[in-house]
This record gives sequence, structure tokens and C-alpha cells, in this order.
Amino acid sequence: MSPSSYVGSRRVHDADSHLMEMGDCLDPYFTAPLLKRFHDLPIYRHKIGDGAWQRKARAQQGDAAFRAGAAEDILLRKNYEALGAFLKADRPQALDLLGFASQLVFTTFCLGNFGLDESGDFELAYAAASAQNRMMTDFCKVDRRLLATAYVPLVDFERAAATAREALALGAKALLIPSRCPPGHSPSHVALDPVWAQAQEAGVPILFHVGGEEKLGADYFENGAPRVKDFHGGEENFTSVSFMAIPHSVMLSLSAMILDGVLDRFPRLKFGAIELGASWAPGWMRFMDSAHAAFFKNEERLHRLSAKPSDIVRRQVRITPYPHEDVAWIIREAGAEVPLFSSDFPHVEGGRNPLKRFDAALEGVAPAARAGFYSENFIDLMGEGLAPELRRPASLAA
Repeated sequence: MSPSSYVGSRRVHDADSHLMEMGDCLDPYFTAPLLKRFHDLPIYRHKIGDGAWQRKARAQQGDAAFRAGAAEDILLRKNYEALGAFLKADRPQALDLLGFASQLVFTTFCLGNFGLDESGDFELAYAAASAQNRMMTDFCKVDRRLLATAYVPLVDFERAAATAREALALGAKALLIPSRCPPGHSPSHVALDPVWAQAQEAGVPILFHVGGEEKLGADYFENGAPRVKDFHGGEENFTSVSFMAIPHSVMLSLSAMILDGVLDRFPRLKFGAIELGASWAPGWMRFMDSAHAAFFKNEERLHRLSAKPSDIVRRQVRITPYPHEDVAWIIREAGAEVPLFSSDFPHVEGGRNPLKRFDAALEGVAPAARAGFYSENFIDLMGEGLAPELRRPASLAA
């Protein structure tokens, strides 16, 4: 893109960005009876509150004076104040100003599917997922650089396959699944193979994202001291202790899928762990290798694996570090194929200058590994989900 963009003439693909949806974002995509049931959910009513946050956001984005500073403050304005946060007509300009060659786009409002996967109400769980997927793909149609993710609950085998089919037909460029284990069966269950088969055939990845994991047990917060506030001043996001639980679910789910042979049954299928950190990856990979060695004699499934678990990870799994993590160490210990750049735009957590922080973390790293982090590993992850002309745009230098 333009050398005057944030990225400048560099080729950078962004593995994590978000919408900041209004509370009525899913309304057009529900049938009337299901919409009423959805609006009656306690978690939905809690998210909406008194609606003051929506009115403020819409007023700001409708104010010409406020919008006049959008370009100058492209990485300073966060959440609902950011350009393109919820108005799809603004997002191409935001992407021009950022300069990313492409950008995976995730929900914010719908992360975790409102707890419906664990509720037993399969009808509403899959209706909410379908509504979310149609909303996401509609938003991203405004610019082909925006790569829509579509959520697939794994709680019901037939509905999961149907939801994946619908999402791919809508134009989703990646399928998002929960990190936590679905009730009643493993994510490695063979009855979910039709989901993985469709993704492999379409050439798009399976993704995990923060928000779909098992949360820290409530008892850990009862330490006899005043409750610690999160970085927003509330109690809904992470603190230093609850942060520690973020990768547990994805480690377990991916371990089950690797050791049970899912990744070998679908060797062209890529998996991404997004906004879940990456410092856990090297130890996790070695621990899986340890399990492979310890149980190889007695477990026939391990005999069928095509390689050591760590080598399967390097072949098929890609992971986004947080800006505060030591990316050079992750590359050295896990492999240069594994980590991906992400901005988390427009979330506060992404910071005001992610390139600066990641560049500092990559000091001394070989040019090929740096190119992998900023571009090539993402291209490998996305496969056919990334149009050929977006992979290495001629307007962006290496």
C-alpha cells in the first residue's frame, strides 16, 4: 500500500483484527421467534446494559469534527472510537491507513457465542452462530483484504457440518472453533471429520481465538484481598492470574486432535491459535513429544502418527504471540514456521505501535524468519482463503 501508511512499504499480513459491533448487529439475521429468545438471554441483556455505550459510539462516528482526526489517530483511537470499528464503509480506509496486505477479522460482541454451546439449546446456539457468520461475511464483503472468520460450534455433529458448509458458501475465509472441549465428546471425535474435510477441501484454516476457552475457576479470585480490577477497570477481562489460564484449553484441544490423528487425517489442513499468546508453545510441543515417547509402546494410535507431535505442529499449526512476549525465543524454541504477526486492531490490548514492539522482539533474528513472522507464515496458514494477488502484493516490498 502507500508508503505513508503505518506499515509503509513493508509486506505485513495481520492475523488478528476485530469488529466492535453494536448490540443489534445480529438482529437482521435471526428469524423473529429466535430473535426474541436471543434477546431474552441474561448474557445478552448484560452486554447491552442501558445502551448508553451504543449511543455514544454512534454519535462520535457521526460527528464530522471527531472523524476529521481519524487518519492521524489511526492507532491511537481504540475500540468503538476507531475508524472502521463498526461502520463497514469506513473499514477500507482504516486498512489503507494501516497498510496491512490483509487482515483476519473476528467478532468482539459474539466471542464465546453467548455461552449457548454449553446451554444445551442447540437450536439457539447454531442460530446465533449462523447469524454471526452472515453478519461477519456481510461486513467483510466491502473489501477483499478483510478475511471473515465464521464460528462453528462443535456440540452437535450434523449441525456443525451444516454450519461449516453454510459459512464457506457465504465466503468465510476461516472457520473458528472453541478452544474448550465441547460437552460430551472430544474435539477430535471422528464424527467431526466432515467439518475438517470441508475446510481442507476449501483450503481454509481452522482457528481458535481467545474468548472460547475454559475460564479460570472462580475460587481463584477469593484470596482474602480486595478484588483485582482488569485493565479496563472492571472485572470481566483478564488480570495477571486469570491470564495464566488463557492457553490451557487450546493446548488440550490441539493435543487431543494431534494425538488422535486429526491433523494426519487432514494433512493439508492448517490450524491457527490467535490472541492466545505463544510462550506456552515450546514447552507444550516438548511435553507432547514426551507423551508420545512415554506411551508409544502401548498406544496404537501413536504408531499411526506421521511424525513426532512437535513436527506436526511445525507443519500445520500457527500461533500469534502477544506484543510483550519474546518472539525471538519462541522462534528459536518452537520453530520459525510457527509464529504470526497480529495487531488486534482496534482493541486496546494491541497497543499503539505493535510493529515497534515486535521489531524489538525480533532483533537479531534472521531475515527469513522475520519474513515468516510478518508474512509468509500467514500466507501458509490461510491457503486458498487468501486471494493470490493479496499474498505478495506488488505494491509492498519485502
